[in-house]
Amino acid sequence: MLEQQVNQLVSHLFRHEAGKMAAVLTRLLGFQALDQTEDIVQDTLIQAMSTWKIKGIPENPSAWLYTVAKRKAVDIIRQQQAHQNHHTEIGRALKSEWTLTPTVNNLFLKNEIEDSQLRMIFACCHPSIPYESQIALTLKTLCGLSVAEIAGSFLTNDETISKRIYRARERIKEEKISLDAPAPASLPGRLDAVLHCIYLLFNEGYNSSHTDQLIRHDLCEEAIRLCFLLVRNPLTDSPKVNALLALMCFQASRMDARLNDHGNIILLKDQDRSKWNKPLIEKGKYYLEKSAEGEEISEYHLEAIIASCHAEAESFEKTNWKMILGLYTTLSKVKPSPVVEMNKAIVTGYVYSPKEGLAALKNVKGLEQSHLYQAALGDFSAELGEKNSALNFYKHALTLTSSEIEKKLINQKLESLE
Repeated sequence: MLEQQVNQLVSHLFRHEAGKMAAVLTRLLGFQALDQTEDIVQDTLIQAMSTWKIKGIPENPSAWLYTVAKRKAVDIIRQQQAHQNHHTEIGRALKSEWTLTPTVNNLFLKNEIEDSQLRMIFACCHPSIPYESQIALTLKTLCGLSVAEIAGSFLTNDETISKRIYRARERIKEEKISLDAPAPASLPGRLDAVLHCIYLLFNEGYNSSHTDQLIRHDLCEEAIRLCFLLVRNPLTDSPKVNALLALMCFQASRMDARLNDHGNIILLKDQDRSKWNKPLIEKGKYYLEKSAEGEEISEYHLEAIIASCHAEAESFEKTNWKMILGLYTTLSKVKPSPVVEMNKAIVTGYVYSPKEGLAALKNVKGLEQSHLYQAALGDFSAELGEKNSALNFYKHALTLTSSEIEKKLINQKLESLE
């Protein structure tokens, strides 16, 4: 029993604390020491797993992790005797044994952890690194996503993502990129990539690619927390940041209604809307209103407005589908992507007819290997009474997902047809 509790807790802490630990350690050891930083984080978590199984879980597991990580960092700094390679402001304090430990301790204070994580995110999104490599590196190093999870977000394969991360790290070494926060004038160039990372992190939590979890609450909470830090910072508190925070609040408000007591998926049209989180919906409205203060209309604005339409609808049938279709049409121009086109096609079916929805879906290219796309084709085919086509689409969808929860839903649809 203890072993199972320890395994679950360490997995949870990895999602919540690994990125923060990596951020502080990188600030100490230098941005070029990313591999070394990841080793310390992994070693600390492995040590926690082995120690806690013997001695029991400590009263404050997070504090235990940071204490062990601090000690490992201090040992490395003393061994390497390479203080001149560190960030200059910290480097001066690290040159003396009298100031070494207090400096490390101060960096691990809560406010400094938050600040270091923001520094790290912006550093990973350095303009010298190719855009997609910036995002892959950040999601892997700071957010704890696996290569497979990142590949799913980009609709690509593991090998492509591994190459992007490798190229990012090589560029960091070659150009000796430091962990300095960008100047205000250069902030907009990095902010888009930072927001993209947070957006993908939340999406992985909201619709997880994990085999036995549909919702990863820890990832959603982390994405919202990071976005909230950006809103609190006057240098990054912009309309698009508020729009993304509004979007995540609206989406997160529905999470408790998405699964039943047995962990099965409840589709939007069947959800008990009284279970939707009203305070989160109000927060979403607040940040959406705040996002309208500027003149900019970003993809996050459009998606947040779509989410607000769902949040304000009394029922699935009373949803303003025509407005949502118009928003998806605009979004397809602002952010062209197969996923947007798929959602637009589905809403077309709700506004007009299943026949038009199916026709629009069949025109979407690039999602042939998506189980969601194949299942949507099956849904409209079933509504039209095209049983054989629906069966084929659902069976194809089954082969394209590793999620046991998604498979259960698709099997239920198959059974209803058969």
